[in-house]
Amino acid sequence: MLEKLKSAGALAATQARKGALKASATVKAKTAKSDEHYIVALDIGTEFVKALVGKVNKATGEITVIGVGRAHQSLSDMQAGAIADIASVVTNCDKALNDAETQAGVSARTAILGIAGELVKGTTTTVRVARKTPTKPLDVTEMEKIIALVQERAEGKAKQQLAWELGGKSVEVRLVNSALVSIEIDGYPVTNPIGFQGKDVVVQLYTAFAPLIHIGALEKTAQELDLDLLAVAAEPFAVARAVIGNNPNQNLSAILMDVGGGTTDIAVVNDGGVQGTKMFGIGGRAYTRAIERDLSVEFDQAELLKIGLSTNKVPSQKRPAIEAALGKTADTWLSGVELALAEFTKLDHLPHRLFLCGGGSSLDLLMDRLEQTDWYKALPFTRKPSVHYIRPEQIPGITDTTGLVEDHTYITALGLLRVGMDTLQFTGTGSGGIKEKIDKMLSV
Repeated sequence: MLEKLKSAGALAATQARKGALKASATVKAKTAKSDEHYIVALDIGTEFVKALVGKVNKATGEITVIGVGRAHQSLSDMQAGAIADIASVVTNCDKALNDAETQAGVSARTAILGIAGELVKGTTTTVRVARKTPTKPLDVTEMEKIIALVQERAEGKAKQQLAWELGGKSVEVRLVNSALVSIEIDGYPVTNPIGFQGKDVVVQLYTAFAPLIHIGALEKTAQELDLDLLAVAAEPFAVARAVIGNNPNQNLSAILMDVGGGTTDIAVVNDGGVQGTKMFGIGGRAYTRAIERDLSVEFDQAELLKIGLSTNKVPSQKRPAIEAALGKTADTWLSGVELALAEFTKLDHLPHRLFLCGGGSSLDLLMDRLEQTDWYKALPFTRKPSVHYIRPEQIPGITDTTGLVEDHTYITALGLLRVGMDTLQFTGTGSGGIKEKIDKMLSV
């Protein structure tokens, strides 16, 4: 009963917000150019919901952030990066959306939502296809069949991995993201396979699958907020899309690490292609819980002590105990990073640049551990990795006019805007060119 009341309240608040902004949205619609659209990115994190309203120009691929909103989540709202209380999360999202839309002066109905959690599986699958007629040029129809085969095999692997992790329990999954990594024909790498002849076609495709129950919770959230759900994106993939940007020739190689409140999401990008994504359930709240447990204080007080350690606002006599509690968790977290990166066995060596984002990465101890220990020695690095934060001004093709997107905690939300732009471009009417057709095969 309580959940129904919360849900009804959230929906009523959404409708009120929609009515209040209706006149403003109408004015905007009259003055907007035909190639401009408004989309909203909802980064539903364990600690905060972040909403960004973006004005996108499909012709140029540019995005302008015109509204920003943020709302705090309660302890019981999320569990390991996934929604645990839909009604409460809807209320928090509504607040963040209201702030963002009020600032933007426009009601954005088209939304991109991020999905995280340990059960979201993102891997790169390689399939070799021997063609029966090597002299026949490849066409779009044949490529569609090859890509469908890759996605089918990747789905089978994702289900198998989830069943193993859940003790044999079968889990229904859905494809949330798909991106082409590389194509080779008879050992020759090509960017556009259409028209080529050859016998052996090798396709590498990144795919991310999520349990149906998690996606269903996001769809219900969007429905309660009266949003049109354009796309759901695996959050580490969104971070990768943010950094790669709108440059088709981007050849970035890096490890991207999004440390949130409940999970750590890792994406490995090699020569501009997403090689895979890994997630494990240690984030900022694990450090707070460690202080709460070891110092016998309430969670809110533990959070203040954790933040105060970085800002030198805790009594000196308490610092050793706090540092000891955080240190044990940091060691466990670092072991998780090592295990996650060790699974990228298809790469000869790992990229030596490591970029951090997310609110959990603000803890100085994490940067210290990555920079000052030899955690990387057992992994295939050619040299010690350099560690940096991802700054919003480093994200290509996205401009912030609000002045509020000011640090690394907004990178995931910016990435969701980029995924939204991708989806708009791939699902538009377009000219029907070959590249567009290939991109449409991969759009989800």
